[in-house]
Amino acid sequence: MINLNSDLKDKLFKLKNLIKSMDSVVIAFSGGVDSTLLSAISFEILKDKCIAINIISSIFPKREKIEAQEIAKVIGINFDTINMNILKIKNFKNNPIDRCYYCKKGIFSTLLKYAKGNGYKIVIDGSNLSDDSDYRPGKKALNELNILSPLKECKLTKEDIITLTNFYNLPTKNKKSFACLASRIPYYEEITKEKLEIIEKGEDYLHLLGFKQFRVRYHNKIVRIEIEPIMFDYFIKQREKIIKYFKTLGFIYITLDLEGYKSGSMNIF
Repeated sequence: MINLNSDLKDKLFKLKNLIKSMDSVVIAFSGGVDSTLLSAISFEILKDKCIAINIISSIFPKREKIEAQEIAKVIGINFDTINMNILKIKNFKNNPIDRCYYCKKGIFSTLLKYAKGNGYKIVIDGSNLSDDSDYRPGKKALNELNILSPLKECKLTKEDIITLTNFYNLPTKNKKSFACLASRIPYYEEITKEKLEIIEKGEDYLHLLGFKQFRVRYHNKIVRIEIEPIMFDYFIKQREKIIKYFKTLGFIYITLDLEGYKSGSMNIF
């Protein structure tokens, strides 16, 4: 049994009261650790007056959609999906450094329309206090659209969220972090459906081989694979399989990044 310290108990109490005050909510639900905790607590408080919405797009792996649906079922929360062609969002496809701003603006504008059309008062997301230390241009879009972030408002850090995830025994307690597939492509290089499909196939293959935390970074004919350093020996054992498969995807050079997995390694600043 996990015991919560007094500080985290106080944050959880504030979070529950905040969600209760919202009356009815649409939750931007990826099936990741943050949005799953937010959805579980929202369902605990609001029951059928909340719904988890998963956005389906070529920038998100299909396996994430399946996992999100399964996680929502475990929680018991109402669940729905919205199909979006995010590549059609103005400026996103050109991949500027504020790409995430345009993506978030499009996604959350769509969620606001869904909320209005289905009688929900507020749209919320799983941003947390630790996100402020990372480069996240999407925050500007959330502010412009008045999207609320209850975890952040109640000063919950990533460490707090992991503790609460284990406390509630949620299905994401062992899930690794994830970012959209577009983040595997260098800034200013055009994002296309074909590139996203190649990246998805590559990451699905690594997942099939048993890797848990990874990124397939796309550099035209070069692929730069990031995994946890602890998995390097296993990677070498699977080297011939990995080379053979990634060459079928069109890559000429298959490389392992010796720095290992690093979130945001494509950032150029």
